[in-house]
Amino acid sequence: MAVSSITFAPAKIVRALLQAGCVRRAFSFFEERAEEIDDLHAEICSIPAPPFGEERRARYLRGRLAQVEPDELELDEEGNVIALLRGRSLFPLLVLSAHIDTVFPPNTDFTVRREGRILRAPGIADDGCGLAALIALAEAIRRYEIKTKGSILFVGTVGEEGEGNLRGVRHLLLKGRWAGRIDSFISLDGAGLERITNGALGSRRFRVRFIGAGGHSWGDFGIANPIHALGRAIARLVVYPTPLRPRTSFNVGRIEGGAGVNVIAREATMDVDLRSESAEELARLTNFFHRTVAEAAAAENGARASSAPPIEFEIELIGERPGGETPAESTLVRLAREATRVFGVDPFLDRASTDANIAISMGIPAITIGVGGTSGNVHTLNEWYDPHGREEGLKRALLIALGIAGLG
Repeated sequence: MAVSSITFAPAKIVRALLQAGCVRRAFSFFEERAEEIDDLHAEICSIPAPPFGEERRARYLRGRLAQVEPDELELDEEGNVIALLRGRSLFPLLVLSAHIDTVFPPNTDFTVRREGRILRAPGIADDGCGLAALIALAEAIRRYEIKTKGSILFVGTVGEEGEGNLRGVRHLLLKGRWAGRIDSFISLDGAGLERITNGALGSRRFRVRFIGAGGHSWGDFGIANPIHALGRAIARLVVYPTPLRPRTSFNVGRIEGGAGVNVIAREATMDVDLRSESAEELARLTNFFHRTVAEAAAAENGARASSAPPIEFEIELIGERPGGETPAESTLVRLAREATRVFGVDPFLDRASTDANIAISMGIPAITIGVGGTSGNVHTLNEWYDPHGREEGLKRALLIALGIAGLG
């Protein structure tokens, strides 16, 4: 891989960028076109993009990026939208990404409601504002003929949320035509200016099924009950002594089973999310979880009538996100900090599970940043985004991107 054009002086580079006429004109574009960017944002988020159903929104994104006349434009095999703005050289190659998908199922009402400039809709902040930023940044760079030494790859990824398990960015970095060619990675995800996510939060997600014979709640009372086993497993899991440092968490996010109040279920399932800042602690929690499920099944079978068949269980890994960290002293993080301070904000470093996880785990310098504005009720039907201050987020993102690619 090529080495980034910046090495030791991010503050100096940011000052130089702020003095460049093309950068100042791009800054004015973000300010003067604020309402148009709001309209773009609303239009994006009105297009459903449920898990594994991002095609319509991806086609829209591809069409909008086509208008900036990129040097290359494609919809890859996994469904990612990829547009290349080539610099003097292909390398260093920076990815600017935002994720296309939402956490919400296909039957969700994605109608965008406005209250003044405030936008309300499922996914409006996560990651509708990132997609709007991706398009606005590409438009500004092309409109004002901002030339770079290296190149920028604008990517709308699929499968960032939930069971998508980062499938889009995995394909981009590990299997697609750009695999092995990317030098730096920035994910635009959510609102705000304060956070710079340089830590990748590791997680493992499981689906557990308890399977039994089923029967009548009165006539067959005494046989092993999959729902009771599931309850035993949850009761065991919640007593796990999670440490404060490294921060660790677990969550039973979904349970299913049963056909009626007087029916002993034939099966019961639950989806479990395990996370930790530490790979070692995540491994300990995972081992405890596996023991918990086995012990719950054994306890339920031990309480059943001797003539009744036992229940069985299955544990399926449905998601795994690697952890890691882009060092605080790395050029990318230092540059992001300097670019944030330009706007009077003292940033803090953060750890989360985002598209940057894969790049970080591969040793590619990567961060996730917000794109300005404020938001609330994320991952609920009442999600909202206030674009006041969005222009500062766009300006910061542009400074970081041009600092990495090199103004040329």
